[in-house]
Amino acid sequence: MARIAGVDLPRKKKIKVGLRYIFGIGKKSALDILKAAEVDPELRVEELSGEQVAKIRQEVEKNYKVEGTLRTEITENIKRLISINSYRGLRHKRGLPVRGQRTHTNARTRKGPRPSIGKRRK
Repeated sequence: MARIAGVDLPRKKKIKVGLRYIFGIGKKSALDILKAAEVDPELRVEELSGEQVAKIRQEVEKNYKVEGTLRTEITENIKRLISINSYRGLRHKRGLPVRGQRTHTNARTRKGPRPSIGKRRK
């Protein structure tokens, strides 16, 4: 079983897909990592040798922020925006969409369920 950046990769999936289970690695960066580590992207995770896993692990640790460090950096950036009272910080604080979307209709994911006005009576 391949364990990279504290994440167990799924054994049956191809390595180019399995790397995406790591927070901070998407399609493009997964292919870039495999190219730098000289590993065939079509191999399954269970078919990787220990040497190949070590090369991939080394590439990820050396050149990418993933998992915990990336999450803490993102939360620190949001806290900074809130502390300097920027517009984006205020939107984060109020739980509203940050990137200019409309809120008159839609935005239910960010705002949560509609408040009920009154209970229905029998």
